[in-house]
Amino acid sequence: MGMVFLIGLGGFAGAVARYVVDRQVTASVAGVMPWGTLLVNVSGSFLVGLAFALLSERAALPAELRGPLMIGFIGSYTTFSTLVLESWLMLEAGAWLAASANLVGSVIVGTGALVAGLAMGRAL
Repeated sequence: MGMVFLIGLGGFAGAVARYVVDRQVTASVAGVMPWGTLLVNVSGSFLVGLAFALLSERAALPAELRGPLMIGFIGSYTTFSTLVLESWLMLEAGAWLAASANLVGSVIVGTGALVAGLAMGRAL
């Protein structure tokens, strides 16, 4: 099987996992706070850190798993985990300003894109 197929398979599994986790948590917890999304993002951050350490730093898993696991599964499970990993790696490298700009900028730009998308969708 080609790498693209394996990444796609991981993406399918990650998307389904996100849906199942989010629905289960949302059905179990009342309120306005999106607890399902929070759980997915936090657990995805944990998984990407674990996968990065096991695949890149310790070579405890085959390198061929990196694409299907990190890009496919975790990438479709949550993209927040990638933001956190990249920011953490910047912090570890001493790039505090870049890491801060990445985190704050992502939230601000993401919110701006959300508002723009809402405005466009409501205008159509």
